[in-house]
Amino acid sequence: MSLALVPTQKITPAHTPPFSTDCEQALLASCIIDGGQDSITTCIQEKITTESFYLPSHRLIYQALLDLYAENTAANELIVAEKLAAKGLLEKVGSYEAINNIASRIDTPTHLKYYVQRVRDLELIRRIVDVANKSIESAYAGVDDVGQFLDDVEKSIFAVSENRVSDSAKHVQESIDRAANLVQKMLQHKGELTGVPSGFVDLDKLTFGFHPSEMIVLAARPSMGKTSLALNIAENAALANTPVPTLFFSLEMSAEQLAMRLICSRAGIDTEKLRNGFVPKSELTALSAAASAFKKAPLWIDESSNLSVTEMRAKARRMYNKHKLGLIIIDYLQLLSSPDPRTPREQQIAEISRGVKAMAKELSLPVIVLSQLNRASEKENRAPRLSDLRESGSIEQDADVVLMLSKHREGEENNEVSLDLLARDLIIAKQRNGPTGVVPLVFRKTLTRFENYAQ
Repeated sequence: MSLALVPTQKITPAHTPPFSTDCEQALLASCIIDGGQDSITTCIQEKITTESFYLPSHRLIYQALLDLYAENTAANELIVAEKLAAKGLLEKVGSYEAINNIASRIDTPTHLKYYVQRVRDLELIRRIVDVANKSIESAYAGVDDVGQFLDDVEKSIFAVSENRVSDSAKHVQESIDRAANLVQKMLQHKGELTGVPSGFVDLDKLTFGFHPSEMIVLAARPSMGKTSLALNIAENAALANTPVPTLFFSLEMSAEQLAMRLICSRAGIDTEKLRNGFVPKSELTALSAAASAFKKAPLWIDESSNLSVTEMRAKARRMYNKHKLGLIIIDYLQLLSSPDPRTPREQQIAEISRGVKAMAKELSLPVIVLSQLNRASEKENRAPRLSDLRESGSIEQDADVVLMLSKHREGEENNEVSLDLLARDLIIAKQRNGPTGVVPLVFRKTLTRFENYAQ
């Protein structure tokens, strides 16, 4: 028994796409009645374009109104007709009588906002239908990379949903009031953070927090505490006074392991003592309190291994739509799989780095990605540099901020403050919109926790 191949075919919509002749004409009538000024301004602010109209004649009339608006010329039925006639388009809309009939559909533009909303909603539905039809056509034509196909479909739908949010101009008074409040906060708190807080005072002073669309690279040699610092930042963000919804991609450790580290670190409990069962009741109470705090926190852990950057972006996009994420952390970049494993490793890392940066821009949130450093700094017994970023210079190029953990401190041979405390430097090696510098931290070995440095 043989299987017949499904032939490539063109999908033809079985129904007419949704639209409303009445609402389209009422919207055009509103613009004509008030002279094509205030109503057109509202339409532009609400992102009404010629494509928002389904009927070709309505698109032509709206374009004529936009042209008159750009020329600062007041509109009425006759002026719109003359504008169309000058372009040889009057007959395509049905002559002057057709424009006059549209203008007479309503008496006043009082209900303009309703017409705008209705026309926009129907346009969005048509775009969704169009995306669905194109996806079906692509599926029938043959899909080589299913992951990329799904990502493209999700990206197209996400682009449609984002277009629902319109920009609108506000009177300067609102901006002045907000600015005055910000000045007051700065005076009271000596500099209010403008981004997601890291929880480390000296770092936040130099960065003012992590900002939307930023790709922040946190790099170090193995066993320097990259994951611990990333978990501390996730904890500080998710449990802040104003919690920041945070998604943590863990490609190396399980969610259970990370959760154990989170609650033990916050409760101040040595995990070795916990394994051995030597924990007093007072510390168990702290452990329970820490667990309760994290249960309520907007923090999600994805423990998928062998994750491609395409799959990661799709997951992040879905989580963003559900929970309006404010921060994403990836542990770590070199463990993400490449779309094409046959390409040289350096090129693979470059593609992954670009994908992470694109995700930060697409979702407009900061993305912290952990990365490995090469052995050069260890061999030369020095602090790490940007050139030590492993396998690809594109990471340095794509990153907005590069942070490097180092145990090397000039003039100090022994970085042990005590048996439990280690001095660490967090080097801000690059910051596109701010200063570079060194942030001193302390690492508590028994708690796998970083803390602010105090002399």
